[in-house]
Amino acid sequence: MTNRPLRIAPSILSADFARLGDEVAAIVAAGADYIHVDVMDGHFVPNISFGAPVMQAVRGVTDKIFDVHLMIAPVDPYLAAFAAGGADIITVHAEAGPHLHRSLQAIRALGKRAGVALNPATPVSAIEHVIDDVDLVLIMSVNPGFGGQSFIPESLAKLRQARALIGNRDIDLEVDGGIAPETARAVVEAGANVLVAGSAIYGGNDPASYAGRIKAIRDAATGLVA
Repeated sequence: MTNRPLRIAPSILSADFARLGDEVAAIVAAGADYIHVDVMDGHFVPNISFGAPVMQAVRGVTDKIFDVHLMIAPVDPYLAAFAAGGADIITVHAEAGPHLHRSLQAIRALGKRAGVALNPATPVSAIEHVIDDVDLVLIMSVNPGFGGQSFIPESLAKLRQARALIGNRDIDLEVDGGIAPETARAVVEAGANVLVAGSAIYGGNDPASYAGRIKAIRDAATGLVA
């Protein structure tokens, strides 16, 4: 458990891309704290989503935090484009390149908050020596590349390890994959404070359902429901 503010970050990967601006506006109105932007390259992960121009096109819809998760390799050549396109947090994968420290430095030099993501098989110890260079740690609780996957239970132990490594540092602990009301409480108890949810919020793409779904995750996470 952490005393840091709980943030719900709907992933626009599950939005209706034909009306992406409206979908972003709808989750903002429904109570989203962050806008989670999943970027996939078909190389580092087995899927392709979109690039900086698409993100920039919807940046003007809201002033909410754009939490950009780059599942791409190499990543360094694209950091400046996402920074210029309106990202507030830029998260790179520890596995995506040989020089993680350099990537984190580059993000901060662009004036953005720097995040590092860990795939399910990557130990928390992989970021031990760069922990003072990050603003957010993202634990993947599914293998990246597709929405709608089942939560990996071992992620709870990994979240606890990450929370212990973070200690009292001013760092958010984010979890992404299989997050729904059924898993929200456990991940918060393990130390997460930023919860990414895609299909659990956007499933069916009915804006009338988004507020209730965000509230259900928030209530479960904060123990307001059994």
